[in-house]
Amino acid sequence: MSLFRTKNLDDLLRGAQAQQGLKRVLGPLDLVLVGIGAIVGTGIFVLTGTGALTAGPALTVSFVVAAIACALAALCYAEFASTVPVAGSVYTYSYATMGELVAWIIGWDLMLEYGLACSAVAVGWSGYLQSLLHGFGVALPQALTAAPGAVPGVQTWINLPAFLIVVAIAALLSLGIRESARLNNIMVAVKIGVVLLFIVVGARHVRPENWQPFAPFGMSGILSAAALVFFAFIGFDAVSSAAEEVKRPDRDLPIGIIGSLAVCALLYVVVSLIMTGIVPYQEFLGVDHPVSLALQRANENWVAGFVDVGAILGMTTVILVMMYGQTRIIFAMSRDGLFPRRLSRVHPRFGTPFLATWIVGLVFGLFAALVPLNVLAELINIGTLAAFCLISLAVIVLRRTRPELRRGFRCPAVPAVPLLAIALCVTLMTFLQTMTWIAFGVWSLAGLAVYFGYSRRHSLLNER
Repeated sequence: MSLFRTKNLDDLLRGAQAQQGLKRVLGPLDLVLVGIGAIVGTGIFVLTGTGALTAGPALTVSFVVAAIACALAALCYAEFASTVPVAGSVYTYSYATMGELVAWIIGWDLMLEYGLACSAVAVGWSGYLQSLLHGFGVALPQALTAAPGAVPGVQTWINLPAFLIVVAIAALLSLGIRESARLNNIMVAVKIGVVLLFIVVGARHVRPENWQPFAPFGMSGILSAAALVFFAFIGFDAVSSAAEEVKRPDRDLPIGIIGSLAVCALLYVVVSLIMTGIVPYQEFLGVDHPVSLALQRANENWVAGFVDVGAILGMTTVILVMMYGQTRIIFAMSRDGLFPRRLSRVHPRFGTPFLATWIVGLVFGLFAALVPLNVLAELINIGTLAAFCLISLAVIVLRRTRPELRRGFRCPAVPAVPLLAIALCVTLMTFLQTMTWIAFGVWSLAGLAVYFGYSRRHSLLNER
């Protein structure tokens, strides 16, 4: 039964209030922008083209399905984040409700989600940067432009731009969350402006006949695309990782989580509708810049250039927020003894987990530099969907075990909403490839080996 030992929630809350180190500097607008910074990036600038090939113009419906699944999970996240405003996101929530082993598994999955999302987005960032530089007549040495084997028939050694952007973001995060949030807010404002510019300009070139047939691959295509573009919504859960750095977590965290998801869902639906209205969905095959392609086809090349810049900024903020969430997960697990304690030491000047931030930056920078994008993207969705299932289950458990607990935000219609969230997430998981499930199983077995080999014996609960 020691595998399912749980943290005492009252001790957890008292510890968070007494914790000296992480600075409470974030407000509701910061959190909404952090969420938008994490969500609007690769999904809207890259995955819209791939999703259109799977669902056709009905990609808009796929985005709605994925958004509903995320929204149901977001309501559960909002209740927990406002009730237990502690660093660690769903890892900490699971630890307090379902036990140490479950918490370890989900923390291990979140490391997979956030870390590989950083690496995958960095590879996309590198591609857009090289495209932008090419427009100015600047070309990097071919050997430094991609991971080994990423481009068939071309000898490449390392994706140098991808490595450098991850390391640069790690340097920024290590200096302080206030400074990182300010830069994120500026970049989010710019990229939202670029997306709105696309909507205004692109709407004039929509040809309704391109939406016929609307769902050429039926409901199967819509759900397959929803499982794919689910990646586009990953990031709102990173808002809850900032719990110990929020001024008023019981009020501000639900605003940040639900507000950022609502804004991004609306943008995705409108952009995909306009994009498939300008260019027939069949023509997105092999295209990694579908939004700017649509503008080029509409002879709006000057706007397409702005979109490329917006894509670079958009992916930069995704890397920033994903890496931020990754470091806070490691910080929380280290503070509980499941990782070496040095990883939770806070820098006396910057108020950040300095060592953990640099380790994450270097490790996942190397992943971005040396592993092709298609390999990186395989595991991200399944880890996130598993996390959403567990947080939904944890809300039901906590309502039964601690009904008297003060909740700054209450998820409506419990247990119906959490159970529906689980059902939708499991449905989307069934549409993922078999190899993704196998790789996920291998990663999970590796995590169990680390837990039984180190973490279980060094856990604070074990010492007590």
